[in-house]
Amino acid sequence: METAEHEKRIAAEAAAELVEDGMSVGLGTGSTVAFFLPALAVRGLDLRCAATSPRTESLAREVGLRIERFSAVEHLDIAVDGADQVAPDGWLVKGGGGAHTREKLVAATADRFVVIVDSTKLVPALHAPVPLELLSFGLASTVRRLAALGPVERRTGRTSPDGGVICDYRGPIGDPRWLAGALRAVAGVVDHGLFPPELVAEIVVGRGSRAERMRPGGGRW
Repeated sequence: METAEHEKRIAAEAAAELVEDGMSVGLGTGSTVAFFLPALAVRGLDLRCAATSPRTESLAREVGLRIERFSAVEHLDIAVDGADQVAPDGWLVKGGGGAHTREKLVAATADRFVVIVDSTKLVPALHAPVPLELLSFGLASTVRRLAALGPVERRTGRTSPDGGVICDYRGPIGDPRWLAGALRAVAGVVDHGLFPPELVAEIVVGRGSRAERMRPGGGRW
């Protein structure tokens, strides 16, 4: 655990150096982003930031970053966020914190989406669980229809930043692009935690005492 925390810090600090003065920046959610925020703030740049969760917004304000309401933001220069899993082809699983719908929207709004992870997040192939955000309206019906794809487990007492019900798909993934489409096609699903490689510009991995910058797709870890 100590090594993973060190690698998170290494990746976060390297990603902070990618941000330039005057940029608009999307701030992700999670333990690796918690290292990114102070590393970014200490640079003293003039930035406009949008946060993906109330927790991130609070932490960002604490270190002196200027936060704007994302509802008024049409464009971001860069977004930086962590991931729960990163496959060699660039597919991601995100949403351990339940904010994946917001995270995906912020990533899609940015010209450049940078993923920061420690080396334990690199996997040979994606595997369950895959986080889901579901509407509370008709929840039992949605879960029943999702069961045709695989088992779904609700996270007790957890909701998204927008009040959605957080569940985890625990079935096989196989082809993530097919599964992403199948999950999204189920009425009642707000969004899922599968992020496609075309959304990702760069992956910054903390490995030991150094940060490695990678492009998504191809090869093995």
